[in-house]
Amino acid sequence: MATVAECRQRHRELASPSAALDVDLLLCHVLQQPRYYLYAHDDARLTEEQQQQLDVLLARRQSGEPVAYLIGEAEFWSLKLAVSPATLIPRPDTELLVEWLLETLPADAALKVLDLGTGTGAIALALACERPTWQLTGVDSQRAAVELAASNAQRLALDVEFLHSDWFAAVSGRRFDVVVSNPPYIAEDDEHLTGPGVKYEPSSALVAGADGLDDIRRIVAAAPAFMSPGGVLLLEHGYRQAEAVAAILGGGGFVDVKTRRDYGANPRATRGRLIGEVDHAR
Repeated sequence: MATVAECRQRHRELASPSAALDVDLLLCHVLQQPRYYLYAHDDARLTEEQQQQLDVLLARRQSGEPVAYLIGEAEFWSLKLAVSPATLIPRPDTELLVEWLLETLPADAALKVLDLGTGTGAIALALACERPTWQLTGVDSQRAAVELAASNAQRLALDVEFLHSDWFAAVSGRRFDVVVSNPPYIAEDDEHLTGPGVKYEPSSALVAGADGLDDIRRIVAAAPAFMSPGGVLLLEHGYRQAEAVAAILGGGGFVDVKTRRDYGANPRATRGRLIGEVDHAR
């Protein structure tokens, strides 16, 4: 059987910009060891079973299946989250939403925060980790996603309420100081939907009508009935949608509309404040 060092050389088999990292992550998964093990034990040999498992995983990765689905986890905000094909894989750019809320909202207030379309629970769990005084609720229309998010919360010992809900349906009668969402925002005919990896993710978490803005329109139209005066609505969107999302927010009764760029300098998230006496955002 091959050694760890020999297995790591198999990145040459993959047509992936992150091939070396992909192989390392798959190898760590097979060996059930942290990544530093690969450097300290490069002469260790895989068992026959481990070799077969790695071969299967590499073949699936070569076909384009995301590493996160192959190993069943992804990292977000330094939290290891279980993922599955029922949920979108958390992206680093979505951490922008967490950063923005942490930066502009009071840390010691008992704010009520709603994460719409929570998926793995990434945003809500990251906020719960940083702000234990905030009251976090995450909702998703997919029961499998809700179960996965709740499992992540239990494993991480974080206090977040997760509910099965079509957007605001399950929180009727409640008011939130903050509503945050990474909703579907890709147009149904977008060429990126056939790109590497994306085709494996649930279309319900990606596609939102002809222009990709159907769900954002629904959220903005419904949100005021579920928000406190002065509450904040923060949305992730496509890099070409900032102007359109700002207009939707402005037309929906939100003021102080602002957009921020992601780590690639693309306009990625837009925030609005509901007209009212209380202003939670700085």
